[in-house]
Amino acid sequence: MAYNPKTGKGLGNLYDGAHRCTKRREWKGFKDTMYDYYRWLKLLGLLGGTLAPVMPQMLKSLKRYRWMASYLTTPAFVDRHTIGLRGYELRYTHMQFYAVLQNSARMIKEILERDENLNPHSKRAAKLREKTVIFDEMMPIQIMNGFPTLKGILIQMVPIFIAGEVDQQANMFYIDAVEHFGLAPDVCPLPAAEAGCCVVDDYPRIGAAYIGSSMPCDGSVATNMYSQRYFKLPTYTIAPPQRFLEEEAQTYAVKNLWGAVEFIEKQFGVKFDWDAFFKGVKRYNKETKYMLEKWDVNCTPYPQICGAALALHREYEMQIASALDPRMSKLDAKTCRLMQKGYEYDKAHDNKARYRAIVWSCPAHYYSNFTYWAENCWGIKTLVDMECMLSHHFYDEHDKEKVLVDMAKGYERMTMRSHSNGGYINALDECWKMCEKFNANIVFMYNHVSCKNFAGLQGLFEDQARERGIHLIWVEHDLMDPRTVSRKAMRDRVNRYMTTVFRAEPLDPTLVDYDDDLTW
Repeated sequence: MAYNPKTGKGLGNLYDGAHRCTKRREWKGFKDTMYDYYRWLKLLGLLGGTLAPVMPQMLKSLKRYRWMASYLTTPAFVDRHTIGLRGYELRYTHMQFYAVLQNSARMIKEILERDENLNPHSKRAAKLREKTVIFDEMMPIQIMNGFPTLKGILIQMVPIFIAGEVDQQANMFYIDAVEHFGLAPDVCPLPAAEAGCCVVDDYPRIGAAYIGSSMPCDGSVATNMYSQRYFKLPTYTIAPPQRFLEEEAQTYAVKNLWGAVEFIEKQFGVKFDWDAFFKGVKRYNKETKYMLEKWDVNCTPYPQICGAALALHREYEMQIASALDPRMSKLDAKTCRLMQKGYEYDKAHDNKARYRAIVWSCPAHYYSNFTYWAENCWGIKTLVDMECMLSHHFYDEHDKEKVLVDMAKGYERMTMRSHSNGGYINALDECWKMCEKFNANIVFMYNHVSCKNFAGLQGLFEDQARERGIHLIWVEHDLMDPRTVSRKAMRDRVNRYMTTVFRAEPLDPTLVDYDDDLTW
């Protein structure tokens, strides 16, 4: 515990409402502080080593693109997800985020070296663009495992999605831009920010064809159509069926997915490589196996890899890296070995969680470390997050027909879409199944105020939670816009519930009320 009852000093004292970062780095004891410092140097080495070959383009990008400056805050991004952590938990979290960031750094490098805006006269950049397929950010790029001579890049990920996670203030400019352009202010901030990036012409020009998507909601569909007009590239839209629990829909799903394969073959003059594809399938299955191992441990009285370290890692691994980066599974294997040691240690010392919770609905990008605050302040362990409950079934590793059905089902159960589509059973019934599986009696029910998909189920959630004795804590947010619901307001919802319903005392009273409005 980071709080010192003798001095009254705790983690909340590190924050100052007038500054973008904490007053100082947290002292975690000699051993953990040295480890923290080692990981900080390792991260800087990773970023420097990966981006050094494109340093001229990077310097240009800081002037050309507003979002690029957000990545300078990457060390602060890791810091806020490791604050208050010690021992094995500190190490898991660093390793999980390192896996994400090493792939992200490579993606930024690939964007910079291709971008026509930064390399207008480069023949090399032009050749790279000719071999690049850009994807809508809600569309996994697993399909690119079958095209080893081409590169697939999720075009909105770096400017919008990841930038908003790294710098929690990053997306407001783009939201304002599209609202000034005429978009209603009650639209979900994610498609709004993506459209705003088009409005101010802040996307890099890096590809020769575009794969759009229909998921997970109407706002995303509208933005996808707008993006198609903006990029002005040959386009194919992958549109998995809405009611994906119905087996009859899978014939269409496979046909639609294979249509994307044929589109890429035609546009780039290459054939789908089944051998390379199945190698990617094996990597995907290995990554999924490690994910389920983390789940299994979290079902025990001694959970290990929790919160955003679990959720963001799986979301990134499945959707963005998409089994195209062998480094992900290697780090997964290392993390799971360490996880077993942590489990045995906690079991031997009977270190049980004070409270056990799951997270449901989509979390706030501007407060990705919310679950760590809940753990440090109230002792609430977040065992699993809806955002990591993506495709977690195994793909066939040999049969060409079966594997396409498996992958189609994977595309159907993507971020948000897996629970906001396919009928209420996916959103409602699965929540209670996960509470039972993980032995959790608290649900952080994120109430994304601009999302229309979950709004119609609020009454059912309340009624069924009472029937089951589940504590449903509604936490309002607005995904990427902290001006609608502040981070402090999100914390206050939990504070009131814990003090009035549980009659609990905070582990760290300094975290109950502090000012972090400006922090990255």
